[in-house]
Amino acid sequence: MGQIRQKGTIMSGSNMSDGKGSELGSDEIVEIAELEEIQGQRDVVETDAVEHIESPKKSFMSQLEEEGDVAADYLEALLDIADLDGDIDIDVDNDRAALSITGGALTHLVGDSGEVLDAIQELTRLAVQTSLGERSRLMLDIDNFRNDRKAELTKLAQEIAEEVKDSGEQVKLKPMNAFERKVVHDTIQELGLTSESEGEEPNRCVVVLPA
Repeated sequence: MGQIRQKGTIMSGSNMSDGKGSELGSDEIVEIAELEEIQGQRDVVETDAVEHIESPKKSFMSQLEEEGDVAADYLEALLDIADLDGDIDIDVDNDRAALSITGGALTHLVGDSGEVLDAIQELTRLAVQTSLGERSRLMLDIDNFRNDRKAELTKLAQEIAEEVKDSGEQVKLKPMNAFERKVVHDTIQELGLTSESEGEEPNRCVVVLPA
């Protein structure tokens, strides 16, 4: 499907503003993500309690396209509030709505290890969930961070796979988030080995096992 939007001037429908149009810092975005996660869960419960009338079921692809549109509106408003330029690309990848923001000074919306990006992704999922009444699994990338990280993790997984094959012993990797663990699991599987996740968030990690 692949749509691209340039930054617009939508200012409504977002809780990211401090009411003065000032730019929000990375720490503030992470804190807001935690607060909105709680509020988003409440909103969905209220929506489920009120809406009992069944609507015609949409196709799976139509649902993902609708998720993408709602998410893009939210992100466009966020860019306006932060006074940042950027193009929003909307697509579908691996049965998920996938959005990416490129084209501006966006590094501080990613964070050193992607923690701000993860917070904004969660905020966007909650915005979609609140609007549509269904939990979203959309993926967000900013400034190509996830694509670059995927390439790094794929190379790491290949190196670890060779180490496990040579030694015959399992190797435990450092803690990773869900996106990073999936990249490693997929690569290890393609190389003919098995892997598993162990531990609890935020210390959950991948263990690569010998054949």
